Amino acid sequence: MSKRILILNGSPRKNGNTAALIRSFTEGAQAAGNTVTEFFLNAMDIHGCKGCFGGGKDPDHPCVQRDGMEQIYPVYREADIVVLASPLYYWTISGQLKTAFDRLFAVAECDPDLRNPKKETVLLMAAEGYGFEETLFWYDHLERHLGWKSLGKVLCGGVMEVGDISGRPELHEAYELGRSLS
Repeated sequence: MSKRILILNGSPRKNGNTAALIRSFTEGAQAAGNTVTEFFLNAMDIHGCKGCFGGGKDPDHPCVQRDGMEQIYPVYREADIVVLASPLYYWTISGQLKTAFDRLFAVAECDPDLRNPKKETVLLMAAEGYGFEETLFWYDHLERHLGWKSLGKVLCGGVMEVGDISGRPELHEAYELGRSLS
């Protein structure tokens, strides 16, 4: 059975190394018959969470803020799999991805017990270095807290300049991970 996959692309570079991982993953996922929707967060007007606990009153518009998240919420609710894609910035995900992810709490506010919808998840990351430990700590704890299940992670270090990822085995890894999802 095909899956609905949401990719939250937290890279500021539309055609950078993270985008290459996303392309490979998407090609594999689509080859397996899945539907993929990607949001390039850097090009969207998304404001930070206000921590107001004012959301959750309208499932069609879960947050009190009206911005680019309005496009993401319906896709998120329907998605079977959420892909978090980001370059490694100061040992964690980019601000673009963190801001959007924080705002998904408004969907949890639609549940009387503040439960997040159950999802499967994938982590795709590119980095100049190889220090993924802090991100993996955050990601693993996030999954446990939300009750989500990781389907895999592709972490590609040693890629700083656009195109450095070309020919790297992690691109094939991303493709195969995407293809395995059906």
